Amino acid sequence: MGYLLENGDSLRIIRDIHCNTLDYRHSHNHTSLLMSAPQSIFQYKKYWAKRFGTAPFLPMSKEEMEKLGWDQCDIILVTGDAYVDHPSFGMAIVGRLLENQGFRVGIIAQPDWYDVNAFKVLGEPKLFFGVTAGNMDSMVNRYTSDKKIRTDDAYTPNAAPGKRPDRSVIVYSQKVRQAYKSVPIILGGIEASLRRIAHYDYWSEKVRRSVLMDAKADLLLFGNAERALVDVAHRIASGANIKDITDIRGTVFMVDSIGPDWIEQDSTTLDKPGQLSPPVNPYQMISPDKTKPVNAKSDISHSKNHSREKIVVRLPSYEAVCDDPIMYAHTSRVLHLESNPGNARILVQRVGNRDLWINPPPIPLEMDEMDQLYELPYAREPHPSYGKQKIPAFDMIRFSVTIQRGCFGGCTFCSITEHEGRIIQNRSEDSIVREVEHIRDNAPEFTGVISDLGGPTANMYRLACKSKAIESSCRKLSCVYPRICPNLDTDHSSLINLYRKVRSLSGIKKVLIGSGVRYDLAIESPDYVKELAQHHVGGYLKIAPEAIGEGPLSKMMKPGVGTYHRFKELFDRYSKQAGKEQYLIPYFIAAHPGTTDDDMLDLAVWLKANGFRADQVQSFLPSPMALATAMYHSEKNPLRKVTSDSEDVIVPKGLRKRRLHKAFLRYHDPENWPLLRDALKKMGRADLIGPGKKHLIPQYQPKGTGFNPEGSRRPKKYQAFRTTHTGLPINPKPN
Repeated sequence: MGYLLENGDSLRIIRDIHCNTLDYRHSHNHTSLLMSAPQSIFQYKKYWAKRFGTAPFLPMSKEEMEKLGWDQCDIILVTGDAYVDHPSFGMAIVGRLLENQGFRVGIIAQPDWYDVNAFKVLGEPKLFFGVTAGNMDSMVNRYTSDKKIRTDDAYTPNAAPGKRPDRSVIVYSQKVRQAYKSVPIILGGIEASLRRIAHYDYWSEKVRRSVLMDAKADLLLFGNAERALVDVAHRIASGANIKDITDIRGTVFMVDSIGPDWIEQDSTTLDKPGQLSPPVNPYQMISPDKTKPVNAKSDISHSKNHSREKIVVRLPSYEAVCDDPIMYAHTSRVLHLESNPGNARILVQRVGNRDLWINPPPIPLEMDEMDQLYELPYAREPHPSYGKQKIPAFDMIRFSVTIQRGCFGGCTFCSITEHEGRIIQNRSEDSIVREVEHIRDNAPEFTGVISDLGGPTANMYRLACKSKAIESSCRKLSCVYPRICPNLDTDHSSLINLYRKVRSLSGIKKVLIGSGVRYDLAIESPDYVKELAQHHVGGYLKIAPEAIGEGPLSKMMKPGVGTYHRFKELFDRYSKQAGKEQYLIPYFIAAHPGTTDDDMLDLAVWLKANGFRADQVQSFLPSPMALATAMYHSEKNPLRKVTSDSEDVIVPKGLRKRRLHKAFLRYHDPENWPLLRDALKKMGRADLIGPGKKHLIPQYQPKGTGFNPEGSRRPKKYQAFRTTHTGLPINPKPN
């Protein structure tokens, strides 16, 4: 799928071409759909409370409310993160946006979930409660991939662990309902997004139903939810019953039935289980000569007899996906194919005797909306109630600037796409410059170094599909796999110009790029690699090959290692031209679906040959709703049509297997050598055991080591780099 909704013309093309509506207008019984362009989130009539003005911080206590002259909050937001009033924190963005709309917004951050009174500290809101787990899924935040409890929480003062409950959205929402039985509750954030439908839960090792039901909430907002949130808030403020708000994109709710005016299509007829087609990538969007761009075709057939906006796709029921992993994989596949806002259809899933209704994803924000959103009056500091306590997540990003949202990479293990979408949402150059100047002029302790200009990736800024018609009809899950789509414009000139403009500002000494670079895109623009290497790297540059073997790479939807080497050649050349000693720091995932023991051995040998030592490694963590999670659970490949006879996927499961795969990544650690020796002998590779450079590990064992292999020791606290190069210090100073 191509990207970039940069201007009004782009968006109008999507609006006009596709009858899968951009805004729904149907009654409570779902009797009609009308086409309508989305209203700008900053063009709504302000709520009457706008007269109270802007709060220095959104209040967290009654005392703060009184100082602001408030007798009541209109909206109260409950979050699992500490309250940091900075646009890198979702709750701050949501809170300041609602404040901009005229609402009085309060924050309850990291409440004591054992005490219902902790949810009453601001009183009863006039309109509704908004509930989120925070910037991370609470289970991912608290547990490692080996299901061990983490020793710290970067989103908590002083990194203190245990300040949020497991499955925070459920627990918080239930407590709010206990405190105020009749107040509407709206769920949002990444935890709600990834759990909006029946999903495999790695930590309980079972399929759970939508978080909406367990939370006993009224409405769930998924994805970049600003449009939906603003619309819902103004409707409730105007007297609408939340149960009647069923026509907004990016929302999920329960209904008794779908109603007679909708055309229901079974997902198993649209993506019919059967014999696999010839082995062609189902998301490939190029003609057989591999050069001529063609219009994207759907992998799921469309009905020619009915208007598309009237179609509801029925997914297998919650009970069915619980009982049958094949049906789970099929459901995951259909859900992801229905993810383009330009052509996605309504999805429904039966749960018991009711239907879970999932409206199509939200329309991405336009550039002027992104600008205004990120230039709201954030204090850019933690709430004063935290005093001198440090919040690590804030310290990491306080001098960074978000330039875009979204990612069209489609990596199957990643949750960015499921939450932020594949449409790249960009800020303007002027807006970004203004934020940098604001940091320079106002941020305490600023030394002149911008730590990052990026987002989910460093180099997707203003990249776009060459055809807006193709963009809006495309059903590919990646624009860059198995190769870069010929319809994708990979010109990095806008990003290069942005880098140059920012680093030329008075008082800016250095602009580093901390976001991961998509190197397969970067090599399409050698000038970008040159700019990056010569001006924006402080010794290390993080990139993420994730694997080198075709088996795991094909299940990750990642490029081959040859692409990495081409990028490295350019990076090394331009670093040398600048007279700088700089190294690429690759990240890898152990135990990903599709990975064999031989794949991990090959990677270990490659790491040693290239001088890399991974200090901290990550095993695959099956996050809810990810395609790789469907592979993990079903041991089938949802990148193709799923049947009982279709491709089986090797899935490394079990503690010993996962420990072994991590141990290969940390081949240099003596604690892992007994495990590796045993594995190498069983694999017939004892030739890699010995004292020479050609050997992976030695025969001898240092005294007092070998008792704590990977996965058996206490998790380490956060470290700046997970992989180091043997030729450079661990923490080089910025050039």
